[in-house]
Amino acid sequence: MSNLWDLSHIQPMHASVLPGETLPALFWAGVRQRGPQVWMRQKKLGIWRSWTWDQTAEAVREIAGGLCALGFAPGECASIQSNTVIEWVLADLAVLACGGVSNGIYPTDAASQVHYLCADSRTTVLLVENDEQLDKALAVRAQLPLLRKIIVFDMKGLHSLGDPGVLSLDALRALGRDWNQAHPGELMRRSEACQPHDLAILVYTSGTTGKPKGAMHTHAGLVYTVRGYNTLIARSDQDEAMCFLPLCHIAERMGGEYFSLYTGCKLNFVENPDTVPENVREIAPTIVTAVPRVWEKFYSGVMIALKESTPLQQAAYRWAMGVGTRIAEHVLAGEAVGAGLKAQFWLARRLVLDNVRKLIGIHRARFLVTGAAPISPELVQWYLALGVPMLEVWGMTETCGAATGVPVSRIKPGSIGPAASFNEVRLDPQTGEILVRGPNVFKGYLNLPEKTAETIDPEGWLHTGDVGTQDADGFFRIVDRMKDIIITAGGKNITPSELENALKFSPYITDAVVIGDARPYLTAIVMVDHENVEKYAQDHDVPFSNYASLTRTPEVQALIQAEIDRVNAQFARVEQIKKFFLLDTQLSAEDEELTPTMKLKRRLVQQKYAEQVDAMYR
Repeated sequence: MSNLWDLSHIQPMHASVLPGETLPALFWAGVRQRGPQVWMRQKKLGIWRSWTWDQTAEAVREIAGGLCALGFAPGECASIQSNTVIEWVLADLAVLACGGVSNGIYPTDAASQVHYLCADSRTTVLLVENDEQLDKALAVRAQLPLLRKIIVFDMKGLHSLGDPGVLSLDALRALGRDWNQAHPGELMRRSEACQPHDLAILVYTSGTTGKPKGAMHTHAGLVYTVRGYNTLIARSDQDEAMCFLPLCHIAERMGGEYFSLYTGCKLNFVENPDTVPENVREIAPTIVTAVPRVWEKFYSGVMIALKESTPLQQAAYRWAMGVGTRIAEHVLAGEAVGAGLKAQFWLARRLVLDNVRKLIGIHRARFLVTGAAPISPELVQWYLALGVPMLEVWGMTETCGAATGVPVSRIKPGSIGPAASFNEVRLDPQTGEILVRGPNVFKGYLNLPEKTAETIDPEGWLHTGDVGTQDADGFFRIVDRMKDIIITAGGKNITPSELENALKFSPYITDAVVIGDARPYLTAIVMVDHENVEKYAQDHDVPFSNYASLTRTPEVQALIQAEIDRVNAQFARVEQIKKFFLLDTQLSAEDEELTPTMKLKRRLVQQKYAEQVDAMYR
């Protein structure tokens, strides 16, 4: 159990955990060292199945052997389009083990995007999860002359398929067993032939401002960075983490798959994105890494449950959180916690706070990690008051994930921490843009030397596009994206993320986009939390027939106006939101308005709803 006044159990580790300078070398070293230990678990049809390192190695050998049997050569690219499942990891490691380049495609991507990504990466083998992803691949296969074979993880509904260009994963593994038997030692020779400077993976950017760009990461950069992660906060084979973010995103690829490969931390795969709240309570991970959207959802769930509790329970919660808040204030100020306050916190945990943590599923968590988007400082403080340190990290695809991180010894809500020990970070003296330099910085964009030159200057500094500040302790804060800073018609510079984060702290608001560039005042596009707003409407006898009608009711409009008024009170008059409108479509990760990490795409949303935006300025 985490105790905020004693953080000795969360310390960085500088010693190397596994030998090896390439990902295959790390993996095979992990197999030798941890063979019978459980590495991964996945829930299917209500039953958790465990994968030991030895079982994982067997599957990787067979899949890699199957790829070799298909003529997959070192340096060729294989792409994976699947949700976050164990087969994704098996396929990824197999591609790397036989000297290939591994590329991920979001499962929500359309057929046209599959075509572009496979063509740009010169993919020769495409691995897909099921019939839904297979349909996309088949729709564009004729336009991909380099694509030799499509491998399907789950053949449910496809057993009668007689397409010679399509193979099941089981059939590929059988092919691999035969190939490995006929070529003993060949697979290991191919793994050992991988060089640190070889290209290992491609991670395509979201492409919100144009076509996606393939960021190239070498084995050396990945191994260097994953070792560096342990110098932020160490994990071990005694830890358990939850794997649920898209594995083609740098956050889960590095912070989930590769970091756990290196440290031996157990990876637990959720059933599907909708079961995350249920699965996290089952898993009770010791380390939880998530995007702000998830942390906001957990907080909202507690707030809604609190409203349904008895007056006595509500009073107990207020008292316990008051004690936790005082503890957190001491920790944030670097002050010692007295024996009396420690005793009160012990009682507060036993009576209230442990139950709140169990409701979320973080009762075993040593710490929480948040990244990929800005988070409200108030939310960080709320988790601190529960007794669980929340550490914010910052980075991007091009920095191979985290480049800065809040140290557990000096938590500053709202800060992304100082530069990680494995890279340099500084501010551009003219623009305030955050620049990063180090071996973790990517090698450039595939097929786009001009874009690479625009992003990495001659001295090796990566221009991130984020504007920040740095305090006397060396801690950075993100002001906003350079392209997102609003300059109103009156010439006032406004950072929309501050307002948006404050709005998202509301249990009734999932996301918001603040608008006002070259406009006389600020407005907002708001996406409500469907579950919580629907419950509010039911509790207050508000009639509605569907999601759209729910957002249009006067009562819900008034509810959101009250939340905006609460936020406006924290800002100067010129920074206040004067009008808003609610998105009347319930969005999911498959909708174009959302990024894979469930953030509203600012520019696309403003363009798509330009008519509604203009109406707020008439």
